[in-house]
Amino acid sequence: MRIPLPQFSTENLHPNHFAEVIETTTTDFLAQCLEPEDLSFPVMPPFGSWVKSFDEESGNEVLAVVTYATTTPIDSIHRARALGLSLSDLREEQPQIFAMLKTEFRVNMLGFFSPESERNGNGFRGGRCYQYLPPRPPQVHQGVYYCETTEVMRFTEELDFLRTLLDVKTVPVDSLLAAVLRNIYQLRQADREWLIEAGRKLGSLLKDDYDRLRYILSQVHF
Repeated sequence: MRIPLPQFSTENLHPNHFAEVIETTTTDFLAQCLEPEDLSFPVMPPFGSWVKSFDEESGNEVLAVVTYATTTPIDSIHRARALGLSLSDLREEQPQIFAMLKTEFRVNMLGFFSPESERNGNGFRGGRCYQYLPPRPPQVHQGVYYCETTEVMRFTEELDFLRTLLDVKTVPVDSLLAAVLRNIYQLRQADREWLIEAGRKLGSLLKDDYDRLRYILSQVHF
């Protein structure tokens, strides 16, 4: 018989804190979503959405995008099976189901904000932005958070992160690029000037492969 894992309260967590790092590498990390307080499944983060975590050794805030997500049984021996019940029926008749499944997702790191603060004409802006892999990834058991809109907008003022995205080999990269651009475009409230600059940058990185560029940009909408 499987001994149930201890459950910890999430009541005092930051509202954007929704997952925890469980495996980490130089380029990406795997995270597991925290279990909700109620009888429901964890919300799977969207493909191409932005998350952040931290390297406590350096203080860097690491930004990344979701490239893969899955919900599977905690018990790796037995697969989930169809029960023919609605979610409300599951809550009434099989409430233990919600504690038997886990939602995990993998992200690729695109850059980081350093802990040093800086000021400009508009006042305080936070740490300096770097659009390349951080010296170290977040540690195992570090919290994972949804990025604030302002963080994504600031990070994507420059477009060098597109080169890093093109090097992702584990997923259909054109679909990933489209999802990331679509996400940013929506956060920027359909800023066409930004999208045009992103298209130009991406076109140069794709060696003027206009058919591929058109396919990617055709998936970007508000």
